[in-house]
Amino acid sequence: MSADLTFREPTEDDHARVLAALGPWWGGLKGEAGAKERALLVPRLYFQHFTPTSRVVERPDGALAAFLIGFVSQTDPATAYIHFVGVDPALHGQGIGRSLYEWFFERVRELGVRKVKCVTSPQNTASRAYHARLGFEVSDVLPDYDGPGLDRVAFTRGLAAGPA
Repeated sequence: MSADLTFREPTEDDHARVLAALGPWWGGLKGEAGAKERALLVPRLYFQHFTPTSRVVERPDGALAAFLIGFVSQTDPATAYIHFVGVDPALHGQGIGRSLYEWFFERVRELGVRKVKCVTSPQNTASRAYHARLGFEVSDVLPDYDGPGLDRVAFTRGLAAGPA
C-alpha cells in the first residue's frame, strides 16, 4: 500500500467529494438507477454524525482515494455496521480497502463491538467476493430487503475480543 496516503476522519466538506466518486468508481453499475440509488445511500448526515467510526483516504495532492462510512448500532451496541466503502479503481489491489476494514474492526472492537454487518446488491459480485475473502459470512439473496425490487446480500463477521 502506498505510504503517501493520508487516512483521516471525514468532515462535512467530504460529502460532495464522495458523491462525485460514486459514478466513476462503480463503473455505471445498474445504470442511472444505480447511480441515484448510491447517491441516496450516502446522505450528508453520515458526514455530520458518524465520523469517529468512518475514514476518508487522500492522495498527497488531496484527491480522494478511498472512504469508509461505518457506525455502531444504536439498537445493539455489540454490533457495528459498515454502510458504504469505496476505493478508486486505479488503486485496487493495493490493500487500501483491507486497511480501512481492519482499522474499522479495531476501532469498533475498542467500543465493545463483537460483530460487524454490511449489505450489498446481488449484482455487485466484486463486493460479494471481497467480503468473503475478508472472512464475512455471505447470505443468500434477500428479496426486497430495502424495499420492492431492492434485493440485497448480507454479510456478517464476528470480531474476537481484543487484548484486556
